[in-house]
Parts: sequence; C-alpha cells; structure tokens
Amino acid sequence: MKFLDQAKVYIRSGDGGAGSVSFRREKFIEFGGPDGGDGGRGGDVFVEAVEGLNTLIDYRYQQHFKAQTGTHGMGRTRTGAKGADVVLKVPVGTQVFEEDNETLICDLTQVGQRFRLAAGGNGGFGNQHFKSSTNRAPRRANPGLPGAEAWIWLRLKLIADAGLVGLPNAGKSTFLAAVTAAKPKIADYPFTTLHPNLGVVRIDAREFVLADIPGLIEGAHMGVGIGDRFLGHVERTRVLLHLVSAREEDPAVAYETVRGELDAYGHGLTDKEEILALSQVDVLDQETLAAKQAALAEAAGRQPLLLSAATGQGVQEVLRAVMRVIEEARREEHDRDTVDERWQK
Repeated sequence: MKFLDQAKVYIRSGDGGAGSVSFRREKFIEFGGPDGGDGGRGGDVFVEAVEGLNTLIDYRYQQHFKAQTGTHGMGRTRTGAKGADVVLKVPVGTQVFEEDNETLICDLTQVGQRFRLAAGGNGGFGNQHFKSSTNRAPRRANPGLPGAEAWIWLRLKLIADAGLVGLPNAGKSTFLAAVTAAKPKIADYPFTTLHPNLGVVRIDAREFVLADIPGLIEGAHMGVGIGDRFLGHVERTRVLLHLVSAREEDPAVAYETVRGELDAYGHGLTDKEEILALSQVDVLDQETLAAKQAALAEAAGRQPLLLSAATGQGVQEVLRAVMRVIEEARREEHDRDTVDERWQK
C-alpha cells in the first residue's frame, strides 16, 4: 500500500426534499383539505477516525463525496425520508483544514471520533402548513434548502510515541528494522526513505510506537531535498531520538544542521525531550570514535549514547532511555486526566 499523508477533496451535503402539494380525496370527507407532506432532510457529510488505516491513499482515487438528497414529501401527510449520509473514513491522527489549507476544522486523535463537516439542507414544508382561515386550499409548498459544499484538505499526522530524526544515511531505517518488525527500504545512498514508516518497539515487556521520517538536510524548511513536509509526523511524539552518524566528518555540524531545521519548522519540536545517539559506531576505531563522541558532546551540551544497529551495540540502552521518557509522559498525562475527572465530578 502506498503512503499518502495529504489529500484535497470536495464535499457536498444533500439538498432537502421538496414539500408536496396534495389534497384529501376520501369519498366521505365532505370538504377534504390539504395533506401534502414535508420533504426529507438532506444527508450530512461526516469524517470519522477508524482503526486499520495509516494512509490517505483512498482519497487519491476518489475526490468527490456527495450526500443524498432528501426524499420529496407525499400526499396523506407523508414526510419524505432523510437522505443517506456520507462518512469519510480516515486514519487516527488526521486533521481537516479548509480550502486555504491553514484554517483547522477538526483534529481526530482517537478511534471513533466523528465530526460533521457539512449539514444537509432542511426539507421544504408541504401545503398543509399554509392552510389558514382565509386560504382553505393552499396550492403552494416550499422547495428544500440546498446543501453545503466545500473543498477541504485532509492532512495525516501519524500517532507515534517516539520519532527518529537525523540527516540522510544516519542509520534511522536500519535502526527501525532492527528494533521492530517494520521493513523499510535500506540502501547506501541518501533519501532511501521517501515516506514515514512506523514500527512497534518491545523492550522489557513494554512497548511503544516509533516513527521514522525521511532525512533532513540544510535548507529543508525551504524545500531543499524532500523538505520538511514529513516533520508533521513527529509533532505528536513524546520524545525525539536524534541519530548522528559516526561516518560524518564533523558530527557537531550534522547535529546542529538538524536542530536548525527543527527550529525553523517550529510547532514545538525543539521543546520536546531529545535522546541523542551517535550511530554506526561499528565502522570506527576507538580513537576516532572517542574524538567524534567528544565533538558531538560539546555541540549538544550532553554526552551522546553510542549505537550500532548492525551489531546491536547500545540498542537496548537507547530503547530504555526512550522508554523512560515515554513512561514519564504517560504518567503525567494520566495524572492530568485524573485531576480533570475529579473537577468534572
């Protein structure tokens, strides 16, 4: 299945059904009278977060969604049926924006969340509503109100506990493949990863979701390389795992480049807890490794962990460091929810 994290679609709710002009014609009803029923309400357009989806690829093949028109009213005061609704099923983590792609309509972060994007038009009144003391046989009925229409943007931000960031060829995909069942493409050239990948990490009988995004290079926030469009997928993470390759001639520059792009992107990424690791350490001798570790530590202001996904060196230590941050964040969220529940009571 291909990955698609953004789609533009057209939605239109259903028109209301027209009211009916009808009169009673029973044999033994002397004066009869109007009995036209009302039109049915048009169908609504909803968006709903469901399980089992992690891409918006379905909206590449269908971009127009129109709800059904309400059924027209009928005689004998029969009201028309409501038009069928349309439900756009999207992955958890999908945001819906107006046509300008900036104004947020809703953010679906839990399975089962549903939001009405467009309400159907009301049905028109039948002629029974227009009967009066001076007009005993009205021959008019209202048409149904038109539905609403709009172009909207669907934008997916994956739900993950931790996010992998770094330059291209920093070993992110290799690390993801080593610690999860995910099978990302791995090669020795830049930008092997063209779209985000997710995997579930299990460590010490606990687990968390890890997201790998395409590598960043200098100027990514201005569209250089693949750009920073995939950084949205780590906005929701609790911690960032920043990998700096030991193959880099100057690890300090590599670290500062990625941090600069995160800062230019904004959205609070630089405020997140960061675990720093020097990856691919198996390719260096001890003396060179110590020098690069010291240079990176000086630039980051803290000692980086040493990691080799190929040999397994340092993998457990890195995962435990990430898990500690995630568990602390989960405890804080649980405490906040408990306090909120008490206040509501």
